[in-house]
Amino acid sequence: MSTAETPVIQITDLHKAYGQLEVLKGVSITAHKGEVISLIGSSGSGKSTLLRCCNLLEESQQGEILFDGEPIRWKGDGHNRHPSDRAQVIRVRTNLSMVFQQFNLWAHMTILQNVMEAPVTVLGRDKAEVEASARKYLEKVGIGDKCDVYPAQLSGGQQQRAAIARALCMEPKALLFDEPTSALDPELEQEVVKVIKALAEEGRTMLLVTHDMKLAADVSDHVVFLHKGLIEEEGAPDQLFGNPQTERLRGFLSATAA
Repeated sequence: MSTAETPVIQITDLHKAYGQLEVLKGVSITAHKGEVISLIGSSGSGKSTLLRCCNLLEESQQGEILFDGEPIRWKGDGHNRHPSDRAQVIRVRTNLSMVFQQFNLWAHMTILQNVMEAPVTVLGRDKAEVEASARKYLEKVGIGDKCDVYPAQLSGGQQQRAAIARALCMEPKALLFDEPTSALDPELEQEVVKVIKALAEEGRTMLLVTHDMKLAADVSDHVVFLHKGLIEEEGAPDQLFGNPQTERLRGFLSATAA
């Protein structure tokens, strides 16, 4: 049973390897309700892998993942470790909506159909109720007039906003963003940044993998700097960006500012 103090997401000592390649070497992260946690770091530092492990899209070899105080149940060890309860996996995934770098919209469906598909087919919700919800979220992200068009008719920024509306329509307990602006041109990127900032201001729980240091500084309660599969430094954005303690973080920030 969750309480106000129970974290929405709690990851402890997580390890993930692909064969001999260790990608995560013991990472711990906690996100309470309403918190925005940004994950920053160089390509290959383990940020996206951590997000995918959190959502059980990737299987980790060691460590604990708790969602709303409920631990993921495992069977097997090491590379043979897998979640043991399929119903639990589905429940966790539907409560942790993920927004990917590539928008992953179904080309043969209208934008409205894209947003409605999972709540109707996965959650079994009433179609009329879901349609009203979908239209509301498409309005919210600024593309309420695009319900009946197909993804190919939208700009990249509009497609990503549709993907965010799709995630919101699942009514999740947390949103996971994996580099949501990195595939976009700078002017289209700002459309998506604006939506993410508005969601943060609403008090939504979010884990955000981003290359955009300004976005991380603006929306985060806590920033985690990953380096080679370990947390090198973490803290409040003012502290991390204003007074980095480690040489690696200083180097990373000066490279991203260049």
